[in-house]
Amino acid sequence: MTNRIAFQGEPGAYSHEACRNARPGMEALPCRTFEDAIDAVRNGQADLAMLPVENSTYGRVADIHTLLPQSGLHIIEEAFVRVHINLLGAPGATLADVTHAMSHTVLLGQCKSFLQKHGIHRVVGADTAGSARHVSEKADRSLAALASPLAGEIYGLDPLASHIEDNSNNTTRFLIMSPNADRTPRGKHGMITSFVFQVRNIPAALYKAMGGFATNGVNMTKLESYMVDGSFTATQFYADIEGHPDDHNVALALDELGYFTTNVEILGVYPADPGRH
Repeated sequence: MTNRIAFQGEPGAYSHEACRNARPGMEALPCRTFEDAIDAVRNGQADLAMLPVENSTYGRVADIHTLLPQSGLHIIEEAFVRVHINLLGAPGATLADVTHAMSHTVLLGQCKSFLQKHGIHRVVGADTAGSARHVSEKADRSLAALASPLAGEIYGLDPLASHIEDNSNNTTRFLIMSPNADRTPRGKHGMITSFVFQVRNIPAALYKAMGGFATNGVNMTKLESYMVDGSFTATQFYADIEGHPDDHNVALALDELGYFTTNVEILGVYPADPGRH
């Protein structure tokens, strides 16, 4: 055991914050890409990986659903992180000093009202934590970063304004991935089962595949499609349902799903995070 949890991004990224919140006793291991974070677990550099899958404002994280089935890892937990954005300045700077703010384009778009109100020009950076590091290195009081409170703490920046995001409900959902599956019923808010499947090439196959969940009273909270290997004719679906595969109604629904699909693969069975409600 390494007691490490891998994430994509630089120290201070929102994925780093998710690691700290969900696993405060573990060392967070920054990785360049999602694939690197997955590989860190597979090769023993880390015990777990923290992967973002969707954001309440911007939808699913690109490519992540393609990586999950190929990862060889299992979902053991989910975590929801509120995206609080701070304006972070060089030590000694004030809000009046700031003329430009740097961040990832997504965060710049999330703070339009605040930036317009204070006449602050937007500067696009590669990512949020990297922008905070750049501002720290530049030490220019006219340049600030839009990033997490954690990034300000790590790079020694002063919080000039807090929680300046336009959308106060902006939340990112993360999945904690492990090389070992855990289907033990646990948690106080029920269980979630995530799986992928492909429908057979027959008329109304998806409609028929979904029928078993409706007739057995299983709530499907997410269903998304994406192309397989860039093909316009091969489509794979990712789904989240409430319940455990051993629940009678879930077992019946999954059994019926098998009649109309191929390659059904359960990615994880894990407790529902209270943040989803």
